[in-house]
Amino acid sequence: MEFLKDCDFELQYHHGKAIVVADALSRKSVHASVMTMKESDLIESFRDLNLVVKLRPNSICLGMLKISSEFLEEIKRAQQRDKFLQEKLIAKVEGKESKSHKNSKGIIKFRDRSCIPAKDELRKLIMEEAHKSSLSIHPGATKMYQDLKKFFWWFGMKKAVVEFVARCLVCQKTQVEHRKPYGELQSLDVLEWK
Repeated sequence: MEFLKDCDFELQYHHGKAIVVADALSRKSVHASVMTMKESDLIESFRDLNLVVKLRPNSICLGMLKISSEFLEEIKRAQQRDKFLQEKLIAKVEGKESKSHKNSKGIIKFRDRSCIPAKDELRKLIMEEAHKSSLSIHPGATKMYQDLKKFFWWFGMKKAVVEFVARCLVCQKTQVEHRKPYGELQSLDVLEWK
């Protein structure tokens, strides 16, 4: 989506018979045997995922899929050991002005962003995921900071993000290609041949 939003294009829909050449999106005919095979494969895959599968004449009903994250539990445990975050939370309980609170899962939030305690491994894990994952693909420091600040908060976050991106070897190589040469161009000495 990041790539497409930078492009100037117009998506047009041609209805039914207006399409002369059949492509993957406009084909209507699918063999019943192929559909039956795919349906049975899907049902088996759903059973492998521990989903409850209920067959009906025209449909298939699936049970609930529950996904949990160890990451949130790790943040919660680290927050419980962080003295600064606990002091901020106690200040909130005592009625002092504080913009931090605990959500229903027990995670301390600051302005609806998860507070990340002063634990370098946890912060590094978050920044690596935001910078090197297959969904983000090495954004610059500004873009990465803007993305992270929607969900996370810690002291010196912007500085930490800038330093992290500056240490990334792939980003350094990419920046070299886009930089202008330093200084003015110097003329070469002309040698006379005799």
